[in-house]
Amino acid sequence: MSRAAISDTPAVLGTLPEAAVIKYLSRAIQSGQETPPQVILRKASAQLPAQEQRWRTAAVRELLDEAMHRFDTVRTSADRWLAPRLHATLRMTRAEAADNGKWNYLAMLVAPDYVVWRHKGPEVATPARFAGPHYTQAFARLWWAAELFRNGADYSPVETACRVQDVLNTTMRLDVIDHRPTALAIVAVLERLIADGSPRLGDQMNALSSAVNAAGSTLVYDTMAADEPPDSDALHHWIAESAGMAPVPWDRLPQGPDDGAVNKRSVEALVPLFESLLADAPVRQRLAIDSDV
Repeated sequence: MSRAAISDTPAVLGTLPEAAVIKYLSRAIQSGQETPPQVILRKASAQLPAQEQRWRTAAVRELLDEAMHRFDTVRTSADRWLAPRLHATLRMTRAEAADNGKWNYLAMLVAPDYVVWRHKGPEVATPARFAGPHYTQAFARLWWAAELFRNGADYSPVETACRVQDVLNTTMRLDVIDHRPTALAIVAVLERLIADGSPRLGDQMNALSSAVNAAGSTLVYDTMAADEPPDSDALHHWIAESAGMAPVPWDRLPQGPDDGAVNKRSVEALVPLFESLLADAPVRQRLAIDSDV
């Protein structure tokens, strides 16, 4: 499936029910041999407000085309480039992002070619890449990675988190990852592992994620490392700015919502604990293959 094969891309994002994806997602679409039935899927969907610039699809489509051009030889590397830029382009609240219909629409009507390009295995891209949970669906996983691992306006922790596929595949499933100091402490441990040249980063992050999840809950970690709630007014101001925003930069990180950075002391309080948990956790030896296409 090529970009040219997707004609008449909708100008405005919409919401598409999962039932429609399941009904019309064929193996030929999953393999890229055919495009999804645009007319039928549009009838099954609901358009978002056309007057809101943030729902326009042109900027997203440009990002995806650039990602496919830049990272065609190492496709997993597209994640850490695209995640912060997709988040900064599709500006919304967590409640809005929790509507899976938006991600279904993006995957089936705006960019099915990207889903196949990024996630096609030996034969097909699995159905969950088109319509699935936030840690699996092709676009939701990137937006939520940026949301969960950013430090206020700073997206640099997101780049680090997305370097290891198991962070997206495993760590993002944890309930405790909603606690911002926990998320950034996990990134800090990963940064140390990368700096030390540690092998099998995916295995180590899986082991750390399991240990962190087993050792406590959000309440436990919040007691150890308190986190102030993000500034909702700043977030809404950032969203409102999308009405006149320029396209996000491609060769430097964009700015996220300035809704409050995490207290550095809270992160520092958790890092030694997480280092200790990782040291005691069993790290499963795996074959050196990409765990996520």
